[in-house]
This record gives sequence, C-alpha cells and structure tokens, in this order.
Amino acid sequence: MAEVNRQWRLISRPVGAVKKSDFEWREEPIPVPNEGEVLVKQIYLSLDPANRIWMNEQDSYMPAVVLGDVMRGMSLGVVVESKHPSFSKGSFVQAMIGWQDYALFPGKVLTPIPKLPIPLTTYLGLLGHIGLTAYVGLLDITHPKEGETLVVSAAAGAVGSIVGQIGKIKGCYVVGIAGSDEKCEWLKKELGFDATINYKTENVAERLKALCPKGIDIYFDNVGGEILDAVLGQINKKARISVCGLISGYNAEKPKPGPYYFPNILVKSAKIEGFIVTDYVHRAQEVMNDLGQWFMAGKLKFKVDVVDGLENAPLAINKLFDGSNQGKLVVKVSEEPS
Repeated sequence: MAEVNRQWRLISRPVGAVKKSDFEWREEPIPVPNEGEVLVKQIYLSLDPANRIWMNEQDSYMPAVVLGDVMRGMSLGVVVESKHPSFSKGSFVQAMIGWQDYALFPGKVLTPIPKLPIPLTTYLGLLGHIGLTAYVGLLDITHPKEGETLVVSAAAGAVGSIVGQIGKIKGCYVVGIAGSDEKCEWLKKELGFDATINYKTENVAERLKALCPKGIDIYFDNVGGEILDAVLGQINKKARISVCGLISGYNAEKPKPGPYYFPNILVKSAKIEGFIVTDYVHRAQEVMNDLGQWFMAGKLKFKVDVVDGLENAPLAINKLFDGSNQGKLVVKVSEEPS
C-alpha cells in the first residue's frame, strides 16, 4: 500500500477549458476505517462531461464541488480493508471515490462488482452508467421504431457509440456525427452506423439534408449548440429529441444564443426531453441484462480510452471537449490486482 493518499482538490472555478492550476495536488495520510466502513483503493477513474458541470459555482442535479474539496468522480476500486460484513478484502466495487487514491465509505453506498471474464473497465462503460444512459435516453425517451431515421451527435463518444448501435438493433437508419475521419470510419466499419458526418470538415446541415432524405425522426443530443440547430431545421412531424448533454457550451465563458430553429418544436409537434441517468438507477439490473445479452451476441461493441496516471486527470478531461477521445475516457490510477 502506498504511504500517502494522493489527491486533486478543486481550488478555483475553471474559466473556459479546465486548467491544471484550477486544482491543488495534495498528499494526505491514508484514512483508517471505523466500524461499518470500507477503505477502497481506486483502480480506474471515470472522466465524464458532468465533471465539468460540477466544477461550476452553481448547483446542477448534484451540488457543486466545494472549493478545497477533493474533485468528485465515479470510480472502480478494490477493497483494501473492511470493517463491514458485506465486503471483504480484494472485492471490486464501484463508488464515487473522486480524484484520489483512497476513500472511506459506509458499506451501504458501495456497489459490488462481480468478477467476470470481461475487462474491469466495462463497468464504467457498457455495463455501467454509460450503458444505462444510452439505453434509457434512447429507448425510454424516444421509443424508436423500425425504419425511422436516428441522428446521434458525439457519436464516437462513450454514450453516442452505444446509442447508435442500439438504434441499429431496433431497426433504425443511423447517422453519426463525429469530429474526425478516423472516428467516422470506426462508426461505419466497426459499429455499423449507416452514415457519418465529420462536423469539423463538413457542413452539418447540408450533409444531414443529403444523408436523411426522409427527414429526422429521432435526435440523441450530446452537444447542443450549432449541431442541435442544424438538426432542428430538418426534423419530421412528431420527432423526438433526447437531450443527454450540451457539451459544446460547458466551457463557454458567456451564454450562447438559443437555437434559431427552435420554433420547429412547435410546428412539427415534436418532443424534446432532457434526462439525468441517476433518475433511472432503479432500472439498472433490467438494462444491464439487455446490454449484456446484446454484447454476448456480438451486437454491441465499445472502446475505452485510457489515460495513465492520476496526475494527468486535470488535463485529460479536456479530451471530452476538444474531440480527441474515442469511446469511454478513464484514468488508470493503479494496477488491477492479479
């Protein structure tokens, strides 16, 4: 066991992109569990767009991270000491460990992770909050029907890549929007998307018109901004829009104008609904059963983008916003136990 608990503590609210100077690197004693508590060592730290929201001063669906506190983050870890009867040393668990090596938890807040012959990172991706987000955001909110046209933004990201594949399972014609030719090729050749758009080199509105001749029935939105507007200009009557994220504006230093084509929500009798995945935790077991079956049947693939070292977390999170990540972004904090 390391002699210290390394931590990143948030010390200032980021303006624009996250900077290393927004955090302080601290080394604290490793905490000791009391009766009923479990000491967990972090293995993988999940980096998600929500992390950027939590750094802001205003509360969101969770309270803002208090300046001076360890930065919040979902993690996978291993129990190194337990004084709770439900957890033994060596057990894998999921918890909000945050940007640090170790954390103490009452046993009731830990989610046990079964030891299966799959990569541990799967539980932060396909069989974790990412898979749950993709599943409920598409199926529970938009109710796709065979033959409908589905457009997905940030399609090569953790959530978007799964959404598009579920859309194909449900018989949709799927168009993915991503930020490089390499990502677009991966979406088509590996994941089975019908068509793709590189938003950095192509005119999104023009390409949507060419690729979606029947209009757009469903849009899974991860980005907001100009891409949302381009889609709104081409939605069909009774279109459904699931708002999972608005990452194009998370680093904005001032509010951006709303979509110019928003009146189409009215004239097309369309539905737009945002959601927070924590509202669907009660569905997790059912969802994981479906995702697991599709995965075992070869109908779902996923990719994990691993950054090595807790010290790199403050800059690695910007990969979510500059388009340089592909699939689920995680930080490897320590080695997996053999």
